[in-house]
Amino acid sequence: QSWSRGMSYCLHSESHLDTGPIYVRENGKLHVVNPGAGGVQNVTPKTRPFSLFSRSFSVELCMNREDDRARRQRTDHFIFTYTKEGNLRYSAKSLFSLVLGYISDNVDRIDSLIGFPEQIAEKLFSAAEARQKFTEPVTGLRALQKFTEAYGSLVLCSLCLRNRYLVISEKLEEIKSFRELTCLDLSCCKLGDEHELLEHLTKEALSSVKRLLLKDNSLSDAGLRRMTAPVRVLKKGLENLLVLDLSCNPKITDVGIGYLLSFEKLNCLDISGTGLKDVDAVIKRLQMQIGLVHSKVPLKEFDHSNCKTEGWAEQTVLQWEQAVMEARKPQDNLRSRAAALRFYGKTHRIEEVVKCTLVEPETKASGNLQFYKEKVQSCHLPLKKEVAGSHELKNNKKRALAEQERERTSKQKHLCLTVEDWDLLNTY
Repeated sequence: QSWSRGMSYCLHSESHLDTGPIYVRENGKLHVVNPGAGGVQNVTPKTRPFSLFSRSFSVELCMNREDDRARRQRTDHFIFTYTKEGNLRYSAKSLFSLVLGYISDNVDRIDSLIGFPEQIAEKLFSAAEARQKFTEPVTGLRALQKFTEAYGSLVLCSLCLRNRYLVISEKLEEIKSFRELTCLDLSCCKLGDEHELLEHLTKEALSSVKRLLLKDNSLSDAGLRRMTAPVRVLKKGLENLLVLDLSCNPKITDVGIGYLLSFEKLNCLDISGTGLKDVDAVIKRLQMQIGLVHSKVPLKEFDHSNCKTEGWAEQTVLQWEQAVMEARKPQDNLRSRAAALRFYGKTHRIEEVVKCTLVEPETKASGNLQFYKEKVQSCHLPLKKEVAGSHELKNNKKRALAEQERERTSKQKHLCLTVEDWDLLNTY
């Protein structure tokens, strides 16, 4: 008691300091020291709510901005939501989302994704796509190649680049990184015979292409010879091709059609608007050698509605196109100047008109030249009684075709490859 009284006296002498209540434990009991009375009371203390910070304490959440050069808004580690009463509350993000965001920010530094679960890889691709990592010049290509090497057709199974020549020229290496495509639409791109993308079509990475649309691409017989060289000699390249559109290419002649006979699995072919000289001979040749029948009605396979960009990288292709369009905005002033010069007659005003009208007269002259195989077409059309009762005529036609093929193969045995074909084969 003397010790407690002495401590209370010391506290009483220093009462000018606001120390608050002081608790002392003695003999297993908790006592409160009363500085005013100078004694100790054996009273249970009243519990007060514990507050870590004072009322005037404020917190400022700062964003993590390591990359100041890019000035990109980085997401923080909290999710803010509002309650029904209008109060702001926040919760911490899951560890998976934090790790996913960190890896997507550094997706170009991944060594390999082979064997990685595709369910998580799809989320990783979407996270990197949302940060527009695949639009960057160097790191975007390196990151995209990691996904295409591991997942192939899941990244992209169908690619539509119709009338998008600028996207092809700007993102050619990225487009060449796609593997296991089944459908590729390059219509109205004016690629020509010497374009690098046409050469890439013959590579093993695109041997899975079954639908190829090359309408209005300024192709000639030389381009078809280059495109079919691996199939004709090595049985590689576009050997699985089922649908081919070569319409509106006036420089393709009867010689170029002969190169297409190497596509034995071809079911649909469109050569409307080409520069054929003997149309009847070409129709008979296609029917006799690869079984393609001339269609009098336009086929649905060539209406360009079935070819769409499908896969994980669908939004990536749209981001490429948007970036190209934004890069072309400063050129609007140049177009206005060019329009003013045309008004005063200082430029050739007929250039654009010639490009559009060159194909039309050729198309009208040759007519609709679309072909299909009877076996494929009969699956979608009802059978007729006349067709069911003409088995003998079909057998006779098959025998005649077999005899003609024997004669043709016997003649081809004595033929040799040209020097140009050997030069092409050496490049593959």
